[in-house]
Amino acid sequence: METFDEIKKECEAMQGELETLIPDDINAVIEHAKMLAILMARSGYLLAGAKKLVRAKKTSEIGETIVKIAKEQFLCATAQKALCDSIASDEMELVEWLDRINAACTHNIDLCRSIVSKEKEEMRMSNFTNMR
Repeated sequence: METFDEIKKECEAMQGELETLIPDDINAVIEHAKMLAILMARSGYLLAGAKKLVRAKKTSEIGETIVKIAKEQFLCATAQKALCDSIASDEMELVEWLDRINAACTHNIDLCRSIVSKEKEEMRMSNFTNMR
């Protein structure tokens, strides 16, 4: 399983890919969509790993502490959850980032599909017009 730093580094690379322009050439658009599909699959895998890191950190660092504080100081469930979330805040940020990367891949693939469809329709209309 990847470490926090490895996942973060991979997210930075994915973010860079997502921030590039979609090419003009239709064949390049298709290749771009293929690359996005790979990123989407990889980000989904890394998202599951990042969620596992969150659970592990919460368990290892605060399990006993939360129980002790809750027994002695009667923290409400909301306060306990806020404390848990604050301890794994970096990991949760990574989870949220991966979720957005995954969603961006989906939207960009849809955009590529629309571009290809538009190009196909323009070619069809051009052929129809030339046949007249």
